[in-house]
Amino acid sequence: MSLTSQFVKIGDRVTSSFQNGLYKPAEDYCDEGTRIVRINDYDNDGTKKFNSLRRVLLSEAEIERFGIQRNDILVNRVNSLSHIGKSCIVEDLEDVTVFESNMMRLRLPETSGISPEYLFIVFNSPRARDYFKKVAKPAVAQASINQEDIRSLAVHLPGLKEQGAIASLLSTWDLAIEKGERLITAKQQLLAVHRDRLQHKTPQSKRIKLHEATHESTARNGARLGRDSIMAVTKAVGMRPMKEETIAANIERYKVVRPKGFAYNPMRLNIGSIAMSPFDADILVSPDYVVFECDESKLLPGYLNHLRFSRHWTNYFENAGNGSVRVRIYYDDLAAFAFELPPVEEQERIVDFLDAVQLEIDLLKKQAEAYRRQKRGLMQKLLTGEWRVRLG
Repeated sequence: MSLTSQFVKIGDRVTSSFQNGLYKPAEDYCDEGTRIVRINDYDNDGTKKFNSLRRVLLSEAEIERFGIQRNDILVNRVNSLSHIGKSCIVEDLEDVTVFESNMMRLRLPETSGISPEYLFIVFNSPRARDYFKKVAKPAVAQASINQEDIRSLAVHLPGLKEQGAIASLLSTWDLAIEKGERLITAKQQLLAVHRDRLQHKTPQSKRIKLHEATHESTARNGARLGRDSIMAVTKAVGMRPMKEETIAANIERYKVVRPKGFAYNPMRLNIGSIAMSPFDADILVSPDYVVFECDESKLLPGYLNHLRFSRHWTNYFENAGNGSVRVRIYYDDLAAFAFELPPVEEQERIVDFLDAVQLEIDLLKKQAEAYRRQKRGLMQKLLTGEWRVRLG
């Protein structure tokens, strides 16, 4: 390894540039005073949320000691293990700002030969985050690292020009990921607006109750389908294979869900755990679930699948449970849900449009994840010196 590309411990280049943050009791926080960065003011990937920082009453000496400035790096030193070591780099600040005790500040001296932007990338790399988790000291519901743990981290350290080139290259990927995330958010907002519009009354729509266009299904499995057909329903991902340890030994009483049928746990409907089966074949759900199907001459399953994301649906079932996740909402309760229903031909047009938006969102999410995966691979190569950046 050449002299301009080597592994060094941070402590070999940085000795006295660390500072832990300050603690202030709740009564010192107020609408005036000095802005303070707390551990929730930046995300696990370093994204900052400094637009609405709280303020705290401080002395001039405290401001001097705990103030932050451009190119300072803040490192989370006390938190849950998954968040330990999360970092952010400070950019230009609009006002005097300090930082709280759950983090430490690293201010690199010009003689260190380390670029702040490069070190920030290192701290947020999988290798460094794994290191922080490994050296963290466990405590009740949290863990901690100290300044010596940071000093002991060995990093690949090329020359300053190459560090800058690496930071610039990886920032290009960050911009692509950020652009994709903004586009996903915009498309999701568009989809939400159109789903809420499903309840606008039109000259062609008719107000009905759900039981007028659906019916409960109580068909049991018997010995027809196997254990690999059993699904659970979650709000986050819809239908997914049920964990083997939660499946009963005898599955004959498990309920059958046909393609485009709906299923939900009656104790969790009011928090959104309901899904339409996306499978081409029958599947099974717990015998405790409610299963129902649409009368497609009146109500298209795809239309109801979008309607269930609307505020009208959400508000109805949240109120039915009064905020409790343990209320039981069976089919008779569900069937009383009233909504505006357009003719089937109009439903088809709406479903085609909303499905297209959802498909675009799904493709954008896959693209964003591919960018994140490619960036992780690129970081692994560049931050270990396996790949070098060619300098002009």
